[in-house]
Amino acid sequence: MKQYIIDELRPQDYQKIKEYFDKNLGMPKINSIYWVELSDYLLNDIQISHPECKPFYFAIELGQKQISCELLIRSQNKIRCNCINYADERQRNWVINFIDTIFNDLNIII
Repeated sequence: MKQYIIDELRPQDYQKIKEYFDKNLGMPKINSIYWVELSDYLLNDIQISHPECKPFYFAIELGQKQISCELLIRSQNKIRCNCINYADERQRNWVINFIDTIFNDLNIII
């Protein structure tokens, strides 16, 4: 699985991130997994041509010592479809910037 991982979180950093995620992303759907919806402007041509598969998401797993962003862009409506694929370069960069911005906003230095 392709992922963007930040490890060696300090306990206080974990708590800040968890509070931020709970407030801004909603409570985790499964254990410590949060889902982040991609805006339409981030969708690739195949995803745009599959409105029945929308919305598209990526998953973040928050652990006590690490945060892991799955780089697979998923559909909430289907398990298998050719529009479900690993993030393209633009989507991958957006995911990384999304997490980096949160870290900057929370004054977390890794």
